[in-house]
Amino acid sequence: MDPEKIMEGLSKEILATLKAMAKAKTPEEKLAYSEAVKNLCDSFGVFIDLLTELGPDVDDESIPF
Repeated sequence: MDPEKIMEGLSKEILATLKAMAKAKTPEEKLAYSEAVKNLCDSFGVFIDLLTELGPDVDDESIPF
């Protein structure tokens, strides 16, 4: 799968979960959403670390680093 699509998908999920968390009414709901956001952010971090280890693709100028 395309790394850019994975990053976009994770970002969209994080934002959607944060919006849902803002609408949560009970502490239990907020806790569930916060755990989901943490897991998504952890996954995003692992993916970024993996991309960093692999290094930039020389032929792909769309990667900003």
